[in-house]
Amino acid sequence: MYTSKLLLAHATRYRASLPPGLTSARERWHTRARGRTPHPTAAPPRRYNARHMDMVVADNLVKVFPQPDGRDKRAVDGLTFRVGTGQIYGLLGPNGAGKTTTLRMLSGLMSPTDGAASLAGFDVATQPNDVKRVLGFLTANTGLYQRLSARELLTYFAQLHGMSQIDAKARADHLIGWLGIGDFATLRCGALSTGQKQRVNIARALIADPPILIMDEPTLGLDVLSNRIILEYIRRERDQGKSIILSTHYLDEAEDMCDVVGLLHDGRLVAEGDIDSLRKQSGKQRLSNIFLKLIHADEMVEAAVR
Repeated sequence: MYTSKLLLAHATRYRASLPPGLTSARERWHTRARGRTPHPTAAPPRRYNARHMDMVVADNLVKVFPQPDGRDKRAVDGLTFRVGTGQIYGLLGPNGAGKTTTLRMLSGLMSPTDGAASLAGFDVATQPNDVKRVLGFLTANTGLYQRLSARELLTYFAQLHGMSQIDAKARADHLIGWLGIGDFATLRCGALSTGQKQRVNIARALIADPPILIMDEPTLGLDVLSNRIILEYIRRERDQGKSIILSTHYLDEAEDMCDVVGLLHDGRLVAEGDIDSLRKQSGKQRLSNIFLKLIHADEMVEAAVR
């Protein structure tokens, strides 16, 4: 109880510190839940026109990390791509290809060495609060507050996004029902299984109903049932018009889920397109074989198994 009150007080202070106009999550859910327009005295949220723009833009992104030997490591090297409305973009590549670094730069968690990025028209470098407002970010190892229940955690994050206590509880209840969290909604997050935690994490990412989702290994370590459930949720969000970046090592999943695939190797985009165009380009059918062919690793694999 003390922890919940402490977090509620923190959420109240956080909302009070938000800049004017940063209220779209509250107003959007309040309008949907109550069936009325926002209060006329509320600060008007800054809006974007999703029908006529690329929702995610990466423009010549570069990230350089200094190494102990004095040399520089270019983890991301001139990366450019776009993600449209209602589209799942698969950013795929082996370990060390630069996927996670790219996603961190897009979300504002890491500054690029060069290049620029925007989400829903907001510049990641100069409009970080607006970027956070339109983005839901999920990773396989996103932490949860272990001593809060799933319901308490979701209500807390809803209030961080500016919702009133009543609207926050309504939004949390909606996601708890939609994602099948009800059976364990009152359990502390520290007692949840991996699959249950990931469902709660998805709900946390969706709590403000953001138009853009970044999913970094969302099914890592999950059983078959939890895996299927989470993939179906991602499809539903795409069908609702959200723009989604999906990064995964499970290429069969990506082949089935993604509208467009970008193949990343050594920090560079070596190929991009829908599955059919990549099949024509490579002469291969399965995405795993397509990737090996396009990064010229198929001969290396064949030699290794001889």
